[in-house]
Amino acid sequence: MLIDGEELAQLKRHTWQMAEAFGLDSRIERYQGKRPIGFYRWDMDCLIDVVDMALNDPREYPSKDSSAYLAIKRLHDRLKEEYRRAFD
Repeated sequence: MLIDGEELAQLKRHTWQMAEAFGLDSRIERYQGKRPIGFYRWDMDCLIDVVDMALNDPREYPSKDSSAYLAIKRLHDRLKEEYRRAFD
């Protein structure tokens, strides 16, 4: 999966919530978005949960029309679709 641009910038805002995910936070921090990144099932579970919490927190994204919110929402939808295709 390739994550770049504003989707990657927004994801990196939330890596602190992945601290218990066995290095996922540092992998995301180092990721530059130039090549696809692979995830284990438990990584995807964590990513989807973290992004979902961010989307539902009005302090993180007070405007649902902002480019930041729309980018993280797009990423959330792509993560869920990739998860469904890979693991369902």
